[in-house]
Amino acid sequence: MKRAAVKKKLPVIRRAFTLRLKPNAFDKYKYFHDNIWPELVREIESCGIAQITTFENNLQLFLYSEIYDKKAWDKLWNSKIHDAWAKCMKPLMQFRPDGKVDAGPLREIFHLQTAVGKPKKNARPKAT
Repeated sequence: MKRAAVKKKLPVIRRAFTLRLKPNAFDKYKYFHDNIWPELVREIESCGIAQITTFENNLQLFLYSEIYDKKAWDKLWNSKIHDAWAKCMKPLMQFRPDGKVDAGPLREIFHLQTAVGKPKKNARPKAT
């Protein structure tokens, strides 16, 4: 009997960015993200982005992501589907002259992970 291939678990890379909305753009921005295109989600996943969370404070947005490829965001930002998404975002967000969203990367300076969110070893599923 062949042994099942053991998939090597890649280390998570945390990335964060600040973004800026144009005045009065929040509701439409939120609508687009609440109705994200399935093909964009597939592209995000294929680029190696495991999760994205965005927080807002007035016009300032903070985006947190966990990725498994250092070039994940560059891949996404240079994809055709993201270019189409960027056209929808252009009236809502501040953009650079090259047409890409004006995102300021943030440098991670502190991270704490506790055992609270980790599954317990030898934990058995509850019988129903």
